[in-house]
Amino acid sequence: MHVPNADQATIAPEKITRYLLIPEHPQNQGKAAFFFRFGFIEERWELLAASLAEHVRAHEIEQIIPESGRTKYTVVGPLWMPDGRSPLVRTIWQVDAGTTSPRFITAYPQEERNAR
Repeated sequence: MHVPNADQATIAPEKITRYLLIPEHPQNQGKAAFFFRFGFIEERWELLAASLAEHVRAHEIEQIIPESGRTKYTVVGPLWMPDGRSPLVRTIWQVDAGTTSPRFITAYPQEERNAR
């Protein structure tokens, strides 16, 4: 099962330009270094946004977390990177009460489940 209305998913630019690709962000926890290692750069942040949008459309839900006033969805799968690699990445999406479009919360590397 895919995230409901994944084709309508939204990604606030600030989630990428002020968080994921900012090594100095206090809550980044190495996410920027991870994305930089695979070829993403701040000046072309739209590439990461497009890759994340494709990720939610392409992969199935791993976990659903119902919370008061919202539902969070965890999606795990390969994420296209500019250098051609596709490491396993976990993304979190949220649908707020009274809305239908999932919005991007965060993304981070996911350890490989099985060695290839």
